[in-house]
Amino acid sequence: MLDLIPTAFRNVNQLWAYILTETLKRLGLSCAVICPGSRSTPLTVAFAQQIPEIEAISILDERSAAFFALGRAKATGRPVAIVCTSGTAGANFYPALIEAKESRVPLLILTTDRPQELRDCHSGQTIDQWKLYGNYPNWQAELALPSPDMRMLAYLRQTIIHSWERTQTPSKGPVHLNIPFRDPLAPIPDGIDLSDLQSQLNIEHFLAGIANPSPLPTPHSPLPLSWQQCDRGIIIAGVAQVQQPQEYCRAIAQLSQTLKWPVLAEGLSPVRNYAKLNPYLISTYDLILRNQQLAKQLTPEMVIQVGEMPTSKELRNWITATQPLRWVIDPSDQNLDPLHGRTVHLRVGVEELGCGGDEGDEGDEGDEGDEGVRFSSDYLQKWCAAETQVRKAVDDSFGKMEELFEGKAAWLLSQTLPPGTPLFIANSMPVRDVEFFWKPNNLGVRSYFNRGANGIDGTLSTALGIAHRHQSSVMLTGDLALLHDTNGFLIRNKFVGHLTILLINNNGGGIFEMLPIAKFEPPFEEFFGTPQDIDFAQLCATYNVQHELITSWQQLQEKLNPLPTTGIRVLELQTNRKLDARWRQEHLGKFAANIGI
Repeated sequence: MLDLIPTAFRNVNQLWAYILTETLKRLGLSCAVICPGSRSTPLTVAFAQQIPEIEAISILDERSAAFFALGRAKATGRPVAIVCTSGTAGANFYPALIEAKESRVPLLILTTDRPQELRDCHSGQTIDQWKLYGNYPNWQAELALPSPDMRMLAYLRQTIIHSWERTQTPSKGPVHLNIPFRDPLAPIPDGIDLSDLQSQLNIEHFLAGIANPSPLPTPHSPLPLSWQQCDRGIIIAGVAQVQQPQEYCRAIAQLSQTLKWPVLAEGLSPVRNYAKLNPYLISTYDLILRNQQLAKQLTPEMVIQVGEMPTSKELRNWITATQPLRWVIDPSDQNLDPLHGRTVHLRVGVEELGCGGDEGDEGDEGDEGDEGVRFSSDYLQKWCAAETQVRKAVDDSFGKMEELFEGKAAWLLSQTLPPGTPLFIANSMPVRDVEFFWKPNNLGVRSYFNRGANGIDGTLSTALGIAHRHQSSVMLTGDLALLHDTNGFLIRNKFVGHLTILLINNNGGGIFEMLPIAKFEPPFEEFFGTPQDIDFAQLCATYNVQHELITSWQQLQEKLNPLPTTGIRVLELQTNRKLDARWRQEHLGKFAANIGI
């Protein structure tokens, strides 16, 4: 038999197949059914080399092979993999796959395929295999073509982990991966030198944490010892909409105080609106990490991510560069790691984690404010010191600012809204300004957002749906997001309650001003800035919606507290898109530039 590791580096296809099968082996795959064929050669070789850890069984008839795999999965309760070549081979899996779906049996279907350039051109043994099984799989995807790149190998690893999990959560069933390969398919040289990649790839490090780490937290079980012994850990409280925000925030606070780890709280997390619960709350992480020296000093060994990763590119790039071990705590069945790190998903709510027996005392300490805070590590103290200094710099800057810079609106909202106000935050610049500038408070503001697909469509209608038959609510939006959904105003005659729309009108797409394309004029203004030149007073009059132009921050504060109880109104804040972008470019990197910890 060919030796596993040297064979993996014969060519890019074989390396890809090796990472795929090795990941599955460490996840616990013990049986793979292999149907003969040419396009599946890299996978067949890789699975054959995993014998005896993975039992690889060759079966000629794909329909029979699939039902055999179904029987094995039923008997063991564990996922079984099925491999076939391109063309109609995979179509023969369909009946068994349907049965697996209906009877909740975990199957991992691996159909191999030709690359894109050989499709739709009458190349042999080629059909459309994308979504071959309709809506029956629990999840389905087509993998990228094999690539000799560490980032792409990380993508492959994480996608395979997610595929494995989706065969079992939220309920057991089939998952389909379509896997294209270019020639050469046999383990022969392809002309690409993989020696540098071979020296970079430490397989034990690369696949660390995959094989059912022990002990994994189960509801209310003790926290892993590795967490408790680490004094360079952080908790990232990511994007979250929860029904019981105070309980959610208290659970994160207890976890933080048990481990003595700081909490980097996204502006879209309720944690920033229940600040007194957590003495180790960090709200200015995006600004702190723009200081490269601080970013290096604050490099973590471990990260617990609660919910989705925050929007901040600074944070994401820092996590990618430092590659800490990471745990994602979220009860959903989704893959919440867009960074493809060394990540373990814990499918529980943070409220279900056991945080030791002394969290009650620590929680009381947190309620007392800064005077009761104790630091058990130099690392934690550095984070909190940086937060104190950068937060003061931001507050001092905005406190003195009289010009109508759009970023100040988010900062002002965080201190002005009536307690418990529902706030819908539109995509593009509003969510980013909230992350940059939203000041921690104890107002219990209920933040809502459409961060699933991150689009601007349906912004107004979503906000009206949140506000309907509710207390007075607020929406923070840019002009393009509002214009994209002006038909939402037609709901006004059915709407019960109140919605204040804080409209940041910079006449175009401010977020594009922050991208490299902004330097190219033309076509920037016409095709990216897209100014619409709308008179919003006239637009509101058309829909019989109240409109008021805001000319000072004091005026805005007066309009936001108290809020009306009925109707819809637009408070328009006109800003200069170019000047706003220039302000961010000049100031975001300065808030933490001169601080010392």
